[in-house]
Amino acid sequence: MQRFVVALLAAVDAAIAAAVGLALILAPATLLWVFGFGTAADWSALWPATASVWQLGHLVPLEITLPPIYLTAAGIDESAASFSLSLAPLALATLTAVLAARTGVRASRSEAWESGLIGGIVVFTALAAGVALTGANALAATPTGLAIALPALVFAVPATLAAVVTEWREADVGLIARARDALEQRIGESGLAAVSETARGVGIVVAGFIGAGAALLTVALVIRGPQVVALSQAGNADVLGASVIALGQLAYLPTLVVWAASFLAGPGFAVGAATTVAPAGTQVGVLPPVPLLGVIPESTTSWLLLLALVPVALGALAGWMVRSRLVADHPRAIAEGWGLRSTVAGAVALLSGGAAALLALAAGGSIGPGALAQVGPAPGAVGLAVGAEVLVGAGILLALPSARTRGDDTDAGEWRVWQPEPDTAEADGGGDAAAETAPVGDTPRRETPDDSGGAVDPDQTDTQPLFPHPRRGGGSPLD
Repeated sequence: MQRFVVALLAAVDAAIAAAVGLALILAPATLLWVFGFGTAADWSALWPATASVWQLGHLVPLEITLPPIYLTAAGIDESAASFSLSLAPLALATLTAVLAARTGVRASRSEAWESGLIGGIVVFTALAAGVALTGANALAATPTGLAIALPALVFAVPATLAAVVTEWREADVGLIARARDALEQRIGESGLAAVSETARGVGIVVAGFIGAGAALLTVALVIRGPQVVALSQAGNADVLGASVIALGQLAYLPTLVVWAASFLAGPGFAVGAATTVAPAGTQVGVLPPVPLLGVIPESTTSWLLLLALVPVALGALAGWMVRSRLVADHPRAIAEGWGLRSTVAGAVALLSGGAAALLALAAGGSIGPGALAQVGPAPGAVGLAVGAEVLVGAGILLALPSARTRGDDTDAGEWRVWQPEPDTAEADGGGDAAAETAPVGDTPRRETPDDSGGAVDPDQTDTQPLFPHPRRGGGSPLD
């Protein structure tokens, strides 16, 4: 496909990604303006409000300045009139990242991934600049540079990663293919396979980390459901207000998933300055009246420390998957490559910890003045804990020797059972045929007289592997 066409299609994908995010905010905001404010609605504020929410959802911090009339009506002290709002509703960023990754994959498979990335990133950046310049909000100011750069990065990073990974796995020509071939010549085929499997192991750990956080949040919602309902009823919101609160909580649901994942990793998260919610102990003050925060327990038990075994299990799963594939394709290198296995385990742990730290960074921020300026998990603590726990699990599985790696050929380690030919003398009633047994392992071939006095071809000896090689139509239960 021509490069211009690929760039054009990627630009359309980028425009759709930005438009979908804006529409998901603008539609309910319009209903709020119609049914909430009625004829007194200030329609000129609709677009700036939509732009501010979209930017916040793409990790752009907002500097909130409350007007004096609102301070007087709400009884808020003037010292709390200005604060930073940086806790992002990650549902919007997740949507953009997924659509961007889809664009990167499509650009790679169109054999012009560079053009596709350039077209998509340029268009999305231009749209982010348009939103920043046309959506100036006096109540929620944003630095223009960050308002353009951060949404562009939310699109550019997943798109680039998806395109590079697809090129690495599927392309035979091009820049990434040449880099892959050069790396293979430098470190060998087994080293190149270790690089690919390391990326696979990191993907397994990160996906499992997010999934475990979602599962823990689901359990917490079931157990703490009455508290969530009580907080919802205490708000005395009408139908419109309850709908707005529900949509806001839905947008912050991925943020809470990362909080739950940080909890099971050990460090936990904070809901204000000098507070902590962790398996080792919980210390919280007065929480904001948000119904979804009712899932936060008032106290914890030491048994919850066992949740730290979840990242260890994820590391073990990643190590087992990586080891199985490497042993199947490169048994000799894995048998002798203790350094290679150690490097793979360390790389999986390091990259997994870095990914967990980035998730914690995206899920933290400020939601108000004073103590509410520190909310969410600590990126450094979460990354260090996840990296150490994954290293334990992956290190154990990758350090185990494989029974498949004995010998010089690909069949080394296969156990074979020799089955003797029927004795013709016994079939004719002449003589007693002694039962022959063969030791387990590689057995010498033998020649057996047949009825015609000839010798059976040694290649016709009936030998079958007890556990067939996976490359030959079977799989060993030991793998």
